[in-house]
Amino acid sequence: MPLQNRVTPLGELIETPERGLVYGNRGRLHDEARRIRRHHDGRRWIACRLEFRGRRRADPMPPGRYTGLFFLDEVTALAAGHRPCAECRHEDYLRFVDLVGMRAQAIDACLHEERMGPHQEQALEDLPDGAFVLRDGDPWLVLGDRLLRWTPGGYAESRSRSAGPAEVITPPTNLRVLASGWSGGVPLVHPSGNLDASTGVPTL
Repeated sequence: MPLQNRVTPLGELIETPERGLVYGNRGRLHDEARRIRRHHDGRRWIACRLEFRGRRRADPMPPGRYTGLFFLDEVTALAAGHRPCAECRHEDYLRFVDLVGMRAQAIDACLHEERMGPHQEQALEDLPDGAFVLRDGDPWLVLGDRLLRWTPGGYAESRSRSAGPAEVITPPTNLRVLASGWSGGVPLVHPSGNLDASTGVPTL
């Protein structure tokens, strides 16, 4: 039975069999019966590698420990307001801190305020690749001249990226990181984000 530990770009926790390519946590969210009891526990929301020093994330809900979460890819984790882990992604973490220009505790406080606040509106043409916007209630990834609709299993639909205002999901801090040309040690975009050159449709 799937656990409720897959994270959407909106930061919601859903139940689905697909795990994704990026691991992470935001504290202990589950009880002894492996049921999610809270949305988050603290301000430190991190994104990790699926494997680290030979350790695989076999049990994402061990008794008395943090709840392991799964993301489709890193752009999903960034949209949800997570940042690189200082342990398993140390180089990424140092670069992230340098780009943002704050210490980790200040970054966590800033991101927490951004993800708890309302979404910002911004011109779609000004957004960096990797940003997420809301369209018809669904999260869409900005990539090149296209928008790709997010699903738990991958990107399933493509639209042309037009100009105009957009409701932006990705927090401003992580938008600035993406605008720097960010590419870390975990998959930035799921392979389903590859577009067929002739049709403009994701190759799933």
